[in-house]
Amino acid sequence: MNTKNTGEPTMSNMDDYNGNESPKKRRTINIIILSLLAVGLVLAIVRLNNGIPSDYVGTPDKPGINTSKGFTH
Repeated sequence: MNTKNTGEPTMSNMDDYNGNESPKKRRTINIIILSLLAVGLVLAIVRLNNGIPSDYVGTPDKPGINTSKGFTH
């Protein structure tokens, strides 16, 4: 049985193998990567500007649980 004539393409026969991709494909990949980095940057800025919510649960009328006191028996 000859395994070289299976009809399946080999890596060396593909256009994009071993750095042989076209400039258009390379530009498309660069645009996708830069777009994803820009989206990640925007999301990080939004998250940092919104801050971390406080864990305090309570109001001035009902101050909630006082966690500053230690555990007592």
